[in-house]
Amino acid sequence: MDKVCASHTLTQPAKPPTQAGPQAGALGIVNSGLIPSLVWKLQREEEEIQTLLLDTLAACLTEDATEALASRAVPFLKEKLLSANSGIRSKAARTLIAVSVPLEGKVQLWQHDVIPILVHLLKDRDEEVQANAAGALMNAAVTTEGKYAALDVEATQPLLQLLTSSLSKARLNAIKALTMLAEAPEGRKLLQSHVATFRVLEEDLSPAVQRAAQIAIKVIEWKP
Repeated sequence: MDKVCASHTLTQPAKPPTQAGPQAGALGIVNSGLIPSLVWKLQREEEEIQTLLLDTLAACLTEDATEALASRAVPFLKEKLLSANSGIRSKAARTLIAVSVPLEGKVQLWQHDVIPILVHLLKDRDEEVQANAAGALMNAAVTTEGKYAALDVEATQPLLQLLTSSLSKARLNAIKALTMLAEAPEGRKLLQSHVATFRVLEEDLSPAVQRAAQIAIKVIEWKP
């Protein structure tokens, strides 16, 4: 199977939208070598400043995550996923989407045991946290290690529950994450009894959700 180019096609839209302000501003921060400083400040500022730093980092890492990955951004962001503040949890997960676009970021999410926390956040009381956690999990599950780490902590059930979320972003990210898991034989077996759910999503109000559901069905129903 060519996997419908799933690992590439599905992960490209996972980049979070650039925050308010020109992309040139984010690129300027990256080119000025300020990312390590922003990562360092994330650990020391008050929550109000942390939210601003996370917004800035998400925009910058969409441009280039290299310096952030070298500055231990992933373990620092992992810590923020555990914050009592739902806004910080949400923004940390969104920043992890950006930092895990490159392969090294995907690998680090697995190496630093971020995946079990992301799966836990799929059941968070805040829907934005759920949606962003699903997005980061989808990126992490592109790698074989990431797939099996997610399957080991039973990610499929909470992801399936997100398919009925009121947020189209949550539905979309959950479908994409489940598609990544379906690339593993074990994940495909778990999801075969849920094809009908994906067929319902082929009629979703969101065209992006419709397309993702169609790809998910092809991957789940693929026979070796």
